Amino acid sequence: MNINSVSFGKTRANLRWGIVGIFGLLLITVAIAAPQYANKGINFINDKVKIGLPNVPEKSFRLGLDLQGGVQLIYKTDLTGIEANKQALAVEGVRDVIERRVNGLGVAEANVQTSQIDNTYRVNIELPGVTDVNQAIKMIGETPTLEFKEEGSRIDRPLTDEEQQSIIDYNVNAKNKANALLERLNKGESFESLVSASEESETKDNAGLIGFIPDIEPVKELYAWAKNQVNTSTSNTISKDLIQTPQGFNIVKRGSERDGQPEVQASHILICWLGSKNCEGRLTKEEAKNKAETLFKKATPKNFAQLAKENSSDLSNKATGGDLGYFTKEKMVPEFASAAFEATKGTIIGPIETAFGYHLIYKRDARQEKEYEISRILIRTKTAVDILGPNQQWKSTGLSGKQLQRAEVVTDQQTGGVQVSLKFNSEGAQLFKELTTRNLQKPIAIFLDGFPISTPNVNTVIPDGNAVISGRFSFQEAKILAQRLNAGALPVPVELISQQAIGATLGAESLAKSLKAGAMSLAVIMIFMIAVYRLPGLISVVSLCLYTALTLVIFKLLGVTITLAGIAGFIMSLGVAIDANVLIFERLKEELQQGKSLRLAVEEGFLRAWTSIRDGNAATLITSVILIWFGSSFVKGFALTLIIGTLVSLFTAITVTRVMVRFIVPWFKNEGSWLFLGSKK
Repeated sequence: MNINSVSFGKTRANLRWGIVGIFGLLLITVAIAAPQYANKGINFINDKVKIGLPNVPEKSFRLGLDLQGGVQLIYKTDLTGIEANKQALAVEGVRDVIERRVNGLGVAEANVQTSQIDNTYRVNIELPGVTDVNQAIKMIGETPTLEFKEEGSRIDRPLTDEEQQSIIDYNVNAKNKANALLERLNKGESFESLVSASEESETKDNAGLIGFIPDIEPVKELYAWAKNQVNTSTSNTISKDLIQTPQGFNIVKRGSERDGQPEVQASHILICWLGSKNCEGRLTKEEAKNKAETLFKKATPKNFAQLAKENSSDLSNKATGGDLGYFTKEKMVPEFASAAFEATKGTIIGPIETAFGYHLIYKRDARQEKEYEISRILIRTKTAVDILGPNQQWKSTGLSGKQLQRAEVVTDQQTGGVQVSLKFNSEGAQLFKELTTRNLQKPIAIFLDGFPISTPNVNTVIPDGNAVISGRFSFQEAKILAQRLNAGALPVPVELISQQAIGATLGAESLAKSLKAGAMSLAVIMIFMIAVYRLPGLISVVSLCLYTALTLVIFKLLGVTITLAGIAGFIMSLGVAIDANVLIFERLKEELQQGKSLRLAVEEGFLRAWTSIRDGNAATLITSVILIWFGSSFVKGFALTLIIGTLVSLFTAITVTRVMVRFIVPWFKNEGSWLFLGSKK
């Protein structure tokens, strides 16, 4: 047996596997880039063959403001009076607070960044899909508010006999007053004429109209009555008896009905991390995610409530096993609502990430109830809360960010643990001394923008205005806490200097035009390559298809924000990708014209074209890096997509095209043919 023939056979076998790998990679990348079409094919196969192929996850591309619509806001920070070496930290603290405020708006994929131009710091905010621009500006532009609070008053004593009797007497009089109105109504006076006697100022000037009500507190009793009237009359029914609610005695008129919003009944387990909204925990984001994933593996419908009681960070419903009751989509943040409403009844899903942390969701039921139009005359009653006052978990102390000079990360000299030190001015020192004296061995709460960011325990009276917050902090956790304290303490005013709003319709039109331009560019390039280079041109078309699909998959998996400028960069990179093939094929033609065999010409063509390809792509990469380093956000999007496209083009041109060209070489004579760049001999 000839040794050369054996070697050639092995090479052919390797090339065959290379071809299989190329087309397999093409199939996979196309499926990931366009999963909606891939899943249609998969479902068709599953229906016909019953082999149970899994669907491709339908993760969408991340679109910039110019493609999906939204708002870009640029703020300038006022750092007057702040030491130069602390300005960057102050701005980072402001960025952190604004980011949490943006999360509070429920904006998905918002982007908050800081930049420095000369000696001016700016905060750049991109809010995709936002429609209420004024609300966004109002929420973002306010100076952070830092407050120190102590435990509030609670109803922890019984009512005296006199207080109990006063409530009874008041409520008897209220019932008599309501019955008198009901009697006048039964004697023929109109409901509208009696509404003026109502003790509900919000509705009495509108004929007592509350509006359409669902089956929720505090109107459940009114809803139950209205629902029971369905079989007696369709509308304009007036209650014959008083209806008592927590607010008092009601005379109710039922109007029309309508379909209510779809509702879901669910329970959840929240695992928050330090830095998420309204979180007092100490977990990092990665630790919180790992814990949520571990709980998800353990969770069943039977043990879900117990797991919530033991692990959930949501104190408002932890004791009830995470029960959220029935809720509409608008009641929850978008990520949570979408997941809960799309889930199948009786299933547990998660972890779902929101601004509050990671959620496990147990969907228990779904419904769509009727809503009823209700008007009422309300005579209020009195309860213990009217005498003792409402429960108040935390109350203000007068100590705020105005008195805090600075917060910084320090190390405990004895234990080596990480702490956050606080320094107050003279007024703050006196207030803090009084606060710690009143709350010795009790917790105090530090609120930023209305949310508690820390609840340290007071271990000793602090008279000099210097304090430390200790705990099991990592350095990063302590740094975040110090940033938040400084954001409220400085304070750093911000001024809106630029506002750009792009409508969703305009964004959709831009996207459609960009996709059309990209598709036309791709088609023209393919036609050109086949017309000029024939079979090698067809190979370059396959390589270009793989390049396109692979680049889009990288955009999707890395979460690259695609903008109009980015699409321009991608379209330009198509030219870069095909340019490498042109260099290779032209070099191959030169080698054939020199009389070399086809196989040798292919090897020499790729080898000698490499230096030109390398240098050309290196120049493109260097230029793109400079654009990212010094350019604006729009230019950066162009440069980033161009870099990714250039790197992928090196792989498709040098590896993919080379494998396919090598594979078809044995199909032709040594001098090639008109179909393969050679002469017609």
